[in-house]
Amino acid sequence: MKLFRYILILFFCLGSLHLYAQDMLRVRQTIDTLTSSYFHGRGYIFEGDTRAANYIRDRYKAAGLQPVGSSYMQEFTLPVNRITETPELQVGNYKLTAGTDFVASARSSSGKGKADVLYLDTLVFSNEAALQKFFAHNFRKKALVYPQKFQKQLWELPLPYLQKLSSAALHIVLQPNGLLTTVAAQAAPLPILEVKQSAWPAGARKLKYKVVSDHTPNYRTQNVIGVIPGAVQPDSFIVYTAHYDHLGGQGKGVYFPGANDNASGTTMLLELAEYYSKPENRSNYSIAFIAFAAEEAGLLGSFHYVNNPLFPLSNIRFLVNLDLLGTGDDGMMVVNGSIHPAEFAQLQTINKKHNYLPQIKMRGKAANSDHYPFSERGVPAFFFYTLGGTTAYHNTNDQARQLPLTKFSEVFRLITDFAAALQGQR
Repeated sequence: MKLFRYILILFFCLGSLHLYAQDMLRVRQTIDTLTSSYFHGRGYIFEGDTRAANYIRDRYKAAGLQPVGSSYMQEFTLPVNRITETPELQVGNYKLTAGTDFVASARSSSGKGKADVLYLDTLVFSNEAALQKFFAHNFRKKALVYPQKFQKQLWELPLPYLQKLSSAALHIVLQPNGLLTTVAAQAAPLPILEVKQSAWPAGARKLKYKVVSDHTPNYRTQNVIGVIPGAVQPDSFIVYTAHYDHLGGQGKGVYFPGANDNASGTTMLLELAEYYSKPENRSNYSIAFIAFAAEEAGLLGSFHYVNNPLFPLSNIRFLVNLDLLGTGDDGMMVVNGSIHPAEFAQLQTINKKHNYLPQIKMRGKAANSDHYPFSERGVPAFFFYTLGGTTAYHNTNDQARQLPLTKFSEVFRLITDFAAALQGQR
């Protein structure tokens, strides 16, 4: 009898494990795919964003998700400055490597040629005589070189000085802690290169450079949306969101893979779609999955959606935004945790019961990912991101192979348990 009871308990335990089983091989394959050169950083050159959107749409279809209306795509336009060729920089006799030693600033304009190096005298910010002496230089055909920490102060000088700064051949911004780039809506008035401080040859006096950029005022991109209708209350929605875009590339020679940011969150979104598509996991509420474009350009995809919702925002019972989910050694942060204390307490209770994560921390409102436009419209929302592990961010080092995925399965189970609790299903 005891043996029978043991076998019965084991059967139910194994059944439970099967219910929650995470296909980590598929997870790795999805992240590898999204970070591959074919998608070229999921940005705005070589159709990287469109290829990624089509891949997500096809995954939705394969899982049996339905479009909202006639299409999975919600198109919109944005202004974007693109670096369309791999930049070049030779300092003295040293040829620096694009993507490793330097990148073009996202807002760089085009330019090429040779220039003499002019180092910023940082006394210009505190000494009037030094200010006048430095700006007495002829900036034409000069490469103005300065540490990143002075960039903001430099561009806050009065207009006559700004005009002199803009007359330089180019600016070189020295980055002390590695390269960090972004997406820019507008172009600067001159070429700007960002160079690792450690890669800059000390005392360099001359350089040669080339930057090719293109400002596109109405670049067309798209959000990707699918839904699984609820079994009991189909007009009520749990919404999962993740931005699939990243920084793209700089010509064919450089691209930013964006493994943690945000192939990890996009993969979690697709894993959740696979889970809820199974009949045994069907939710009482409808589940919507929104993969946003243009988060890196200023949350433009999510702002576009809340201004053009495909179902009433008031029907969203809760939204969970998924971004930077590739680690978890130190637990997870919940943005808006202090805004929705009852739901945060539910999360803590679930986590304590199952010991999914070492800790769940909270913070208040922050405009740091795609939950924010929804929160501002009164939609209850959390933004989850994991803590610890990799520090690669917004550079070429954010690669799939360095992503530990330490607590990916546990975060997945926490999310599905939380959604079930919100609907009274568990």
